[in-house]
Amino acid sequence: MNILNILDEIEKVDGEIYERLSPRRSAMKDFFNVGKKISMAALPLALGSMFQKAYGQTNPSTVNDVLNFALALEYLEYNYYNHALTNSTITFPTAASNAAITTIRGHERAHVDLLKSALQITGADGYVDADFDFTAGGAFGDVFSNYQTFLKVALAFEDTGVRAYKGQAPILKGNAVLTTALQIHSVEARHASHIRQMVAASLGVALKPWISYAANGNDTGISAVDAVYAGEQNTMQAGIEINGLGGASQTQAAECFDEFLTGAAVKTIANQFIRTGKKLA
Repeated sequence: MNILNILDEIEKVDGEIYERLSPRRSAMKDFFNVGKKISMAALPLALGSMFQKAYGQTNPSTVNDVLNFALALEYLEYNYYNHALTNSTITFPTAASNAAITTIRGHERAHVDLLKSALQITGADGYVDADFDFTAGGAFGDVFSNYQTFLKVALAFEDTGVRAYKGQAPILKGNAVLTTALQIHSVEARHASHIRQMVAASLGVALKPWISYAANGNDTGISAVDAVYAGEQNTMQAGIEINGLGGASQTQAAECFDEFLTGAAVKTIANQFIRTGKKLA
């Protein structure tokens, strides 16, 4: 989408967008004329400032905390895939597998850039490759030489991201940023599903494209990432026991709902891969 059309797109779902930003619609239309003359790179920052004015919350620091938290996770994922593609001895079995990881890396980079823009962060990245230990202190020593280990850790990262965005969504309720967070959330879920199928193909086993009830939900077979799947065996939703409802089995009851992870749980998981001095507080 052309960035100059963003406000028009928002107007389709929020007819008062121009009134939120300025009492004069014509004043906002002038923005488009100015926008066409300034650097495209400067537009995200300008728009970020405008959205803060339009949708400012009573507690913006909390929203910023969530965005910074999400940004740290996106940095982790982007650097993980980038390291695998540029600084590892992994042998990708097919051109398609290499292309898939390259595409996912591009998605994570776009997420990083969008969140930086929303937070009005300019300049160098807050995390670089050297800030991460993707072996988790040696637990995954062959993560960048063994294709299967790489995929399993990637799956754990993606499943963590999905559950993390779900857990932070209530904090963003009522804020326009929630829409963006949910858009990223759905892409992370697609990443997880695709990588799950790559794991299945590599191991020659049948894996479901979603978190399974079996093996505590941990399809990777690596016990060190059990925390990523904690709580996925839950069959109680909104105070209703789903197991047996309408003939549903316990497996069906658990698999038909995804659970969230708390911010504290996600930080504990992520900090296994982040070096001292950069760990999430």
